Amino acid sequence: MPNLASNLVATASAHPSAVAIKLDDVEVTFGAMEVLSQKVVTMLMEMGVKRGDRVALIMPNIPQMAFIYYGVLRHGAVVVPLNPLLKGREIAYHLADSGAKLVFAWEGILPEARTGADDAAGSGVVVDVIPVDSAAFMQRVAGAEPTPGVVEVGGSDTAVLLYTSGTTGRPKGADLSHDNLRRNTEVSRDLMGIKVGEVLFGGLPFFHIFGQTCALNAAVLTGATVTLLPRFEPGKALEIIERDGVTVFEGVPTMYIAMLRHPAVKDTKLASLRVAVSGGSALPVEVLHEFERVFEADLLEGYGLSETSPIVSFNRVGSVRKPGSIGTPVDGVEVRMVDTDGADVPAGDVGELAVRGHCVMKGYWNNREATDAAIPDGWFRTGDLARFDEDGAIFIVDRKKDVILRGGYNVYPREVEEVLYEHPAVAEAAVVGAADELHGEEVVAVVGVKAEHAPADDDARRVLSEEILGFAKERLAAYKYPRRVVLVDQLPKGPTGKILKREIKV
Repeated sequence: MPNLASNLVATASAHPSAVAIKLDDVEVTFGAMEVLSQKVVTMLMEMGVKRGDRVALIMPNIPQMAFIYYGVLRHGAVVVPLNPLLKGREIAYHLADSGAKLVFAWEGILPEARTGADDAAGSGVVVDVIPVDSAAFMQRVAGAEPTPGVVEVGGSDTAVLLYTSGTTGRPKGADLSHDNLRRNTEVSRDLMGIKVGEVLFGGLPFFHIFGQTCALNAAVLTGATVTLLPRFEPGKALEIIERDGVTVFEGVPTMYIAMLRHPAVKDTKLASLRVAVSGGSALPVEVLHEFERVFEADLLEGYGLSETSPIVSFNRVGSVRKPGSIGTPVDGVEVRMVDTDGADVPAGDVGELAVRGHCVMKGYWNNREATDAAIPDGWFRTGDLARFDEDGAIFIVDRKKDVILRGGYNVYPREVEEVLYEHPAVAEAAVVGAADELHGEEVVAVVGVKAEHAPADDDARRVLSEEILGFAKERLAAYKYPRRVVLVDQLPKGPTGKILKREIKV
């Protein structure tokens, strides 16, 4: 059956008492998760949600996220997972663009979610908000009658709208089908050799495609356990590895760096760990070697995007690895390096990495222009520049897209710049990435100040910089706002007046 939720039904039938989700002392078995997801279906029906309707989930990695996600899918509706760090204005855009009918919101973000829902109503979208992570919510779920069965869907029907921004700064919904996610989940299982009873580290957010496919969905497919860490903290992560006997650790480079630098790593029992995988941003080769020496487990790097469900390529367990390489294409996926005309470049030369296969999204939600630009000929253009070596291994060379990778999250400068331009003192702004040991890159705003707001001295410059930083912090998610604001008289420009970011040094 194409519906991704059928994996939960099968696993709950085969392994009902196996633990699916664990958060410290709270454990949810597959049997319980199956029943809870059935009760969510009943709630959706009572709220008037129908097949194909969009339902937003705004919460960190908590058990409720897992069974609500599968409840929405088994009802034939579409999951719209959103980052709980988003502000009201950002939430409003996502709700309006997706046409979401209902929001399940973690209580910690409830005020922002309600603001977003109210603002979306101004666009003609009526959204109900249900608070999650409270006794009242769980009582409501407990009181609902289960609705068994799984709604029949087509493999190409939309399962998840995963929002990702482009350089225009307006987020776009990657339209991922049941087949996209089901096939990529099977790829995840096979690449990492995940089996019944294994324990996966659940520190990657489920609202992000990496954590959603490779942790949550892979565990549900195989009968493995995901042990959750809603907010990453290296000491707690090490504790979880030892306490729960984690066998598969999935993370981004900043997580590995933070654990290696934590004093508790010397005294943590790490013998359970079989393999670790890294994605989200480039993994420094020295970090790879240090991790494998300290943790005595393979650390494998892969590559993927929201638009590709996500896995495109991977380094295989037991195969010859080339440090710095993102491996080779996974089964059922083809990769080319193309020039600006879409023609293949010679092996060894740099081109834009293009992808075709079961992982590639249907397109961008209600955005034909962006879809045609991204997939002009059946091959998805990733925006990343890469090359093949003589053995077919892929190496990312640079990013064509003007994107900052901070701690595994994409920060799109245009989106941040739009907010900065709203400040009355800002005449012009350029947001760039600066190298950062912990996060890979840090967000820096270089701002040209209007003449009437020009600071008179260093103290005034400091005050204005802090004011602009605070202004952005109030309006952007925590991973997006600039950590540093540099004031300049004017930004470097080319002959057409375009700001030349390559000439900005921070």
